[in-house]
Amino acid sequence: MKKVLIFSLAVSLIGCKAQQSRDIGDANPMEYANTITAGELKEHLYTFASDEFQGRDTGEPGQKMAAEYLKTEYKKLDIASPFGEDDYYQEIPGSYFTRGEIKDTENVLAYIKGSSNPEEVLVISSHYDHVGVDAEGNIFNGADDDGSGTVAILEIAEAFKKAQADGYTPKRSILFLNVTGEEKGLVGSKFYSENPVFPLANTVANLNIDMIGRIGEGMESAGDYVYLIGSDRLSTELHEISEEVNKKYMNLNLDYTFNEENDPNRFYYRSDHYHFAKHDIPIIFYFNGVHEDYHRPTDTPDKIEYDLLEKRAKLIFLTAWEIANRETRPFVDKPTLTEAAE
Repeated sequence: MKKVLIFSLAVSLIGCKAQQSRDIGDANPMEYANTITAGELKEHLYTFASDEFQGRDTGEPGQKMAAEYLKTEYKKLDIASPFGEDDYYQEIPGSYFTRGEIKDTENVLAYIKGSSNPEEVLVISSHYDHVGVDAEGNIFNGADDDGSGTVAILEIAEAFKKAQADGYTPKRSILFLNVTGEEKGLVGSKFYSENPVFPLANTVANLNIDMIGRIGEGMESAGDYVYLIGSDRLSTELHEISEEVNKKYMNLNLDYTFNEENDPNRFYYRSDHYHFAKHDIPIIFYFNGVHEDYHRPTDTPDKIEYDLLEKRAKLIFLTAWEIANRETRPFVDKPTLTEAAE
């Protein structure tokens, strides 16, 4: 009996040690980045962008199924909601929409509380809605747009959670923000920015992921690339962090073509990060560019470049890790708001 008690005590102490807080500076972030795999991304996406989800049109049954899928996955990972208990939804009434007859919908939020600077929040976002089913019954699966960004967030969240389980809780809090209504005019992110769960003044940056699973038009010979938009628009420091992280860990080809102020596509204004940027919150928008299946029923999971999706997701995780754990938040040296406007 005495030996059994001693053994049980030893096991208990080992378990406690695993939960103890450890110095984040001792962690190897690449160890956790490597938990993001093409196989798991593919497994998620073949469900998330399946016909069963009916194109995830805002307010419709397929979007509700997608929201439930995200909630279930966060619960499996033991990642909490910022609202507490079982409530992962930020409800948006249909009356909030100004275009069309839209039913009530919801953003899906999950949250890891920071250790030393929990009041400061890094937001990692993607939109999980798409355009639904057309009059002929064609399902727009939206595997790249934006199933790719959504499943990347799930893998990124899992990587942070695994680090936390090893005792490496990020210094700053991280909000995983899956927004609805992007295809209706960036409505979910607009609603969040007007009804923030955490003060916008405490939001240190937004990393927004919208279409990172394909090779865009004209980029067939670009190798392992990703377009970055907005990284230097508000914060030179954020841009430098992004470049340094990529050089240290991933060495992807970071393409800034669509970051030009005079870019005719105006992508800087066309995804959910904009509702953070307009409040002078530094952002990076990760994007693979448009392709022949953009907003067509042929945007299906079999066409995703899963190895490239994995590399892009790892880059975003590693950039998030650096922002969440550095001594100071990215400095905004190019503000666009005046004090009066704020």
